[in-house]
Amino acid sequence: MPNQTERLTQVFRALSDPTRRAVLKRLSLGPVPTLELARPFGMALPSFTQHLRMLEKFGLVKSRKTGRVRTYVLAPRPLRAAETWMTDQRKLWECRLDQLDAYLLTMKEYDDDKEE
Repeated sequence: MPNQTERLTQVFRALSDPTRRAVLKRLSLGPVPTLELARPFGMALPSFTQHLRMLEKFGLVKSRKTGRVRTYVLAPRPLRAAETWMTDQRKLWECRLDQLDAYLLTMKEYDDDKEE
């Protein structure tokens, strides 16, 4: 079982590919059978299903087979974990940049006072 850091790495690895991001975007509208999901991408089905396998392996999608049709559905939980991580990083960097801004303003005021 991968730890939290490994799972986050897997999510970002899956999101690094534009095809996989487009698949997730399409699945955000609801479940889709494999052939319908593959149609807009213009690639061989075996190549496309490799993307689906990676998304499923990393927990971003789930599939079920009914007869000969496999249907995929979005599994948003790992995406929420990535969103939380990015939000935490944004807060951290906003704080650091605010501190830098305050420091630079202090330095500017100090330089202005020295010139007078």
